[in-house]
Amino acid sequence: MLIPDWALQVGYDGLERGLIPDFVVRLGIRAMLQQRLCEIDHGSLEANHAAKMAWIEGVKQKTYIADVPDKANEQHYEVSTNFILSTLGPCAKYSACLFPSGNETLEEAEVLMLESYCEKAQLQDGQDVLDLGCGWGSLSLYLAKKYPNSRITGLSNSSTQKAHIDATAKLHELTNLKIITADINVHDFPVTTRFDRILSIEMFEHMKNYQVLFKKVSTWLKSSINTESFLFIHVFCHRTTPYHFEDTEGREGGDKTNWMAKYFFSGGTMPSHDLLLYFQDDLSLVRSWYLPGTHYSKTLEAWLKLQDQNGQSGLEELELDAKSKGQDPIEGLKAFHRFRVFYMASSELFNFNKGQERHPNREHRVLRLRGLAAVYIFKLKEGMAALHSSSKLVISIMIVTSVHMQ
Repeated sequence: MLIPDWALQVGYDGLERGLIPDFVVRLGIRAMLQQRLCEIDHGSLEANHAAKMAWIEGVKQKTYIADVPDKANEQHYEVSTNFILSTLGPCAKYSACLFPSGNETLEEAEVLMLESYCEKAQLQDGQDVLDLGCGWGSLSLYLAKKYPNSRITGLSNSSTQKAHIDATAKLHELTNLKIITADINVHDFPVTTRFDRILSIEMFEHMKNYQVLFKKVSTWLKSSINTESFLFIHVFCHRTTPYHFEDTEGREGGDKTNWMAKYFFSGGTMPSHDLLLYFQDDLSLVRSWYLPGTHYSKTLEAWLKLQDQNGQSGLEELELDAKSKGQDPIEGLKAFHRFRVFYMASSELFNFNKGQERHPNREHRVLRLRGLAAVYIFKLKEGMAALHSSSKLVISIMIVTSVHMQ
């Protein structure tokens, strides 16, 4: 049963004021996830594959690597730093953490996931490493401390993230870390700056034209006959179907209730598990790993718990943030409740039916979804070997159910 737009809008208004109990919010989210399953299914394997091919050709035609990088800052990365940090673990890891037994603390889960990156990307002390899309510095700072003889560079689109990382590095006397604020669409490194390893943790979901992105990033890897260079990517994705998060409210006849795209993921992408395999002009797959999406659900529930525990100070921070931007303090209250719903909605998505959902469509076929994470290794095409002798790509992909909050 489809949820009417008017009902969604009334619900969203209540959410922003904290008037709807969490158990009701979660029931509504699960209903919307079921609805989304139906919406992305085109009725047959042939039709679904044709839609995927059309989607891929569409993104290859896009002019920019990322559509609206400023929106990512507005919605996530330049929200009050103190507020965001009050909801995260000690490492400030704003991405999935690792809970192998399910009983780990958030701090333990952060470190376990960071260590897994080090192992899979085959990091060693003394390397030149780029953290592409470094967030609040969880990986950059961790690597700078773990590998004191390495040279760590972090690239972020946010000036406030750089300020936080620089201050933290200074506090811990880390001198081997450099943070750059730049737009991936236009940024390039000088030819004298090349990396043994490039790691990107949950940044590719903000990208569109992966063909242009891979071509650019491949030129940042060191070219050497004696050593191998890697690009390691961790993203979440849908098992079979890529799709866009589109805020179409401003368009004629547009959707006025696409909550996730409007407030948290404008210009975002839900990749499919196999999506990056269609962009191997400059890099080729070597290996992959997988993890259940339930790890991310546990991460998000831990963030929600911290937000509630630090609710008073967090709300005050957002109200001050709103005032500093010339807004009514009520916008701070709305932002506080939006983040609560964002964490809940994302947790429900990753944990939908424990990460394995079977949904009969109108022809009584079964659409099977799994919540997983995957890591892939790519290497350069043979024809590119002369330019990039031993470069490879490692991709870690978080595969989730095929749904998002509208």
